[in-house]
Amino acid sequence: MAKQCTHLDQIKDVKPNSQVCEDCIKEGSTWVALRMCLICGNVGCCDSSPNKHARRHFNETKHPIIQSFKSAGPGQEEWRWCYIDEDYV
Repeated sequence: MAKQCTHLDQIKDVKPNSQVCEDCIKEGSTWVALRMCLICGNVGCCDSSPNKHARRHFNETKHPIIQSFKSAGPGQEEWRWCYIDEDYV
């Protein structure tokens, strides 16, 4: 039986704090895709990116749930992930 995420109650109605990964910009790096924290709106780069800033944000804040970011077009990814439960929500 699949376990259910127990962190959904932490999701807030947030707005993205940026349209880019600010940490990558500061470091002169690039990203593959962006993720937005659903607890505070922080935007960071994904785990396929060299610096994994979205995961670093989780490690520093323990904000558990992210969402794919900039995925409004047809055929684009659209999902949510819980770092703690390591599953899509």
